[in-house]
Amino acid sequence: MRLIISALLFVLLQGCVASIVSDVANAPMTVVSQTVDVLTTSQSESDEKRGRELRKREEALGKLGRQRAKARKRCADGDKDACKKAADLGDQIEREQDRAR
Repeated sequence: MRLIISALLFVLLQGCVASIVSDVANAPMTVVSQTVDVLTTSQSESDEKRGRELRKREEALGKLGRQRAKARKRCADGDKDACKKAADLGDQIEREQDRAR
């Protein structure tokens, strides 16, 4: 009876043992591949990041341009402080554009 139970357990547990041995053998490769994925940036991720940066810069330039246009309009109406602000915003826009190059 023990022989039959032992044989039956051997047959049934054979798959479990093979699975465990396979998992143990593949564990180092899995860890290495996950580490490489975490440490490297794919080309598409890099492109997405660059695109976000460009959009933010364009939004900032657009906002500065709108502020400068309002200041120029007030300057034309005779507001001296607005003239100074328009000049300052113009300088800031130039710096942002130079930084982008």
